[in-house]
Amino acid sequence: MTTPTDDSAAGTKERTPASAITDDEIFAGHHGGKLDVELSRPLQTQRDLSIAYTPGVAKVCTAIAEEPERAKELTWTGRLVAVISDGSAVLGLGDIGATSSLPVMEGKCALFKRFAGLNAIPIVIDTNDVDEIVQTIERISPTFGAINLEDISAPRCFEIEDRVKAALDIPVMHDDQHGTAIVVLAALMNAAKVVGKDIEQLKVVISGSGAAGVAVTKILHEAGVSDIVVLDSNGVVESGREDLTPTKQAIAENSNPRGVSGGMEASLDGADVFIGLSSGTVDPRLLAGMADDAIIFALSNPNPEVAPDVAAQYATVVATGRSDFPNQINNVLAFPGVFRGALDADATYITEEMKLAAASAIAALVGDDLAPDYVVPGAMDERVAPAVAAAVEAVARG
Repeated sequence: MTTPTDDSAAGTKERTPASAITDDEIFAGHHGGKLDVELSRPLQTQRDLSIAYTPGVAKVCTAIAEEPERAKELTWTGRLVAVISDGSAVLGLGDIGATSSLPVMEGKCALFKRFAGLNAIPIVIDTNDVDEIVQTIERISPTFGAINLEDISAPRCFEIEDRVKAALDIPVMHDDQHGTAIVVLAALMNAAKVVGKDIEQLKVVISGSGAAGVAVTKILHEAGVSDIVVLDSNGVVESGREDLTPTKQAIAENSNPRGVSGGMEASLDGADVFIGLSSGTVDPRLLAGMADDAIIFALSNPNPEVAPDVAAQYATVVATGRSDFPNQINNVLAFPGVFRGALDADATYITEEMKLAAASAIAALVGDDLAPDYVVPGAMDERVAPAVAAAVEAVARG
């Protein structure tokens, strides 16, 4: 069995450690921004001008006025994604504000173009007010074919996504929730194969009940995992706690079938899987109580809940969110293909079935190279976005 390198089709092994990248390189790579706009038609002659602008453009405007659905055909709307944030939950930086979040949003747009061939525009909204954010998105929505919500803090992100999806007839997805969930499920499907366990029988512990934690819990349920224990900073999210938000109350009512109570130690006792989606840390000694052939996804970034080399002492499969360790859980494996597939199918909604299909497509690409240090394709794997897009489009078309 051979596992490919980053220069090959699957791109998994050879990585540049983050420590090898200098500050000068980083700032030079962002100088002037990472995006530009290029013409898709020639504009060299008076005739070109008359077609692209006045008087020719009037005929196109009239056609769209008569048949609004033709905007997807006659403008770039059908291949244009809005990447929208309020800067309230940026990477591991927290609430740094709208302007400071722009480099991340630009980066997201660059990934859309690089991996899915989709144009994307970063839009940051200078307010944390849910009503104002939703209204702003509604008002600008005619420009776009899809909406990617990004780096919006919980629990506001849940309401914003739900309300925007209800208001618009174009695909909407909060990637911090669902992109993460899709890739986690793909990795867990393959990790379960590595350790010879049935995914539906796994005892799973999820540390973190924010955006990603909630979405991962939901998609694992959809995939047939029934024994899930979710923790927040106050311990197990369980019925009877008086400090639960409506979102956490829903989790409490649909998880923890064995009635685990307490904190991390009680939750990890006999668990097959630990998924870290918080900024906290885990005492490595508690990992010793996990089941044989355990699986640990320590996804807090840049500092995992437990160091990967330490986690490897207690688990057969270890994954992180970092690019300098094996098994990187990276949203870029999901969102470009999900949006491309939804737009190609002219879908109005991104469904749970589409997300499950995306996860299965990602997992399938590992194929015969499946190994403890290779349960998901590499972030630069050229096969991923087309495979995900095809799977999502197939589900969307029914």
